[in-house]
Amino acid sequence: MDGADFQPLAEIEVDQVKPEPQGFTLTGQGGGPDHAEYRLDVRFELPLDPRTRIVLGELLSHSELTISRRAPAAPLAALRARRDRAHRP
Repeated sequence: MDGADFQPLAEIEVDQVKPEPQGFTLTGQGGGPDHAEYRLDVRFELPLDPRTRIVLGELLSHSELTISRRAPAAPLAALRARRDRAHRP
């Protein structure tokens, strides 16, 4: 996946992984100046067997997350249209 269009919003070090009936809830503290606390709910449509749940929980507990987003296309298109109208005679 090309990350050029995405802007990082937060980098989070996972502190805790809590098993839930359909997945996990991850909590952690973000880097940066505010050190905000984050929570991420991960849900699976398929049931997890106990062994898979244990392995996934262990892997997730040693993870770091980067949350990124792509800027919406509509504002960019609106700015371009405004620019084009301004340059018309």
